[in-house]
Amino acid sequence: MKKQLSTLAAFALLGTALPLSAHAASAAKLAPTPASCPAPVPEATRCYIGEDGSGAFYWIAIPKDWNRGVLVMHAHGGPETGPPKLERSQEDLKRWAITVKAGYAWAGSTYRRGGYGVTMAAEDIERLRQIFVRQFGQPQRTLLHGQSYGAGVAAKAAELYAPADGAKSPYDGLLLTSGVLGGGNSAYDFRLDLRVVYQYVCRNHPRADEPQYPLWMGLPADSRLTRAELAARVKECTGVGMPAAQRTPEQAARLKTILSVVKIEERSLLGHLNWATWLFQDLVQKRLAGRNPFGNIGVVYQGSADDAALNAGVLRYAADPQAKGALAVDSQPTGRTALPTLALHAIDDPTAFVELESAYRRIRDTAGTGGQLVQSFSAEREHSYLSDSEYPALFTALLDWIDKGEKPTPQSLAQRCASLAQRYDTDGKNGCHITPDWQPPTLESRVPVRAP
Repeated sequence: MKKQLSTLAAFALLGTALPLSAHAASAAKLAPTPASCPAPVPEATRCYIGEDGSGAFYWIAIPKDWNRGVLVMHAHGGPETGPPKLERSQEDLKRWAITVKAGYAWAGSTYRRGGYGVTMAAEDIERLRQIFVRQFGQPQRTLLHGQSYGAGVAAKAAELYAPADGAKSPYDGLLLTSGVLGGGNSAYDFRLDLRVVYQYVCRNHPRADEPQYPLWMGLPADSRLTRAELAARVKECTGVGMPAAQRTPEQAARLKTILSVVKIEERSLLGHLNWATWLFQDLVQKRLAGRNPFGNIGVVYQGSADDAALNAGVLRYAADPQAKGALAVDSQPTGRTALPTLALHAIDDPTAFVELESAYRRIRDTAGTGGQLVQSFSAEREHSYLSDSEYPALFTALLDWIDKGEKPTPQSLAQRCASLAQRYDTDGKNGCHITPDWQPPTLESRVPVRAP
């Protein structure tokens, strides 16, 4: 009975309304419409826009010289918490214009709704692929590319549509960049840690004279708190948003405690706190029927001036098993995919911890598909986009693995990137930062272990 309840809760999380085949029939009536390509997409590229019949908008770009007939299906990051907008997919196309410059067709969906839902988004990627094939024909090769949260989406799509049982698949390879991998349970635990540690230190989210609520809720459904107002509270408490020299000693000490205990950088504090507020509000109240998937019972926090006082004073919450189960059903990778998989992650990614790659490696090894996963790491400090030359290097290496059986290594990826740098790094700088011998620590070394 518990398993059934978890599955039903997961369907609420996904937002699945109709089987994919039913949506496909509707989508067939909505052919892509030609559109002017945005810069920096190369001239002579054919661009198209549309709506997939399920509520998701999309952009498609096909270069003049369509290299090897390869289609790249792009799963974007986020998730967005507002309604889907065509402009979101356009921004993705502009950011990933390097894909089209390298000669590959590109297609990206907004997903059918805002908010959390990994399996839902994976279904939307597949729906868009079907639209592409109906309109433009079957590509020679189709690659899945997931970025950030979209890496979890692409990993889920690979398991749904390219399982490890040898079934025929419409996809040929998987590329995961800056991935939020390992499932929402483990990937977002630290954001509950951030909420409780921040509240212990600052006591202004919520303030004492405001309605109190469990922090795993994100915000009450009727809250009118804005992002600007939260930023002002963070500035008031920690001085973030003003020059360090202008902060009071008390602000500097509070900031040091938060960053040291949660192990995040100052530049990402407000962003993570936003996610732990509005994304948690969406996830818990709209997708999980008000149940809590995150807990910190027994977690030992370290790094403050007085850890004993901190651990005695932070708010503690127990996760609801049904909520944890539903979130796992929706987002937890099984690792059971037959697709050759390449991954690239910046070592100092401030948003998606590089240690998440260690968790994904364990999942793939446990599933017996670790031999189909090659992970690489770059000496970069960004999350949303790495250097131009690294992406074509990964795409061409993945295709050679598929077509020629030449499994890449981190060393060969670094060499391939260097050979492409002059062509793609138009600013004259060497954009190849792949560090072949580097390996990530475990996720547990950065995020305190939860109780079972």
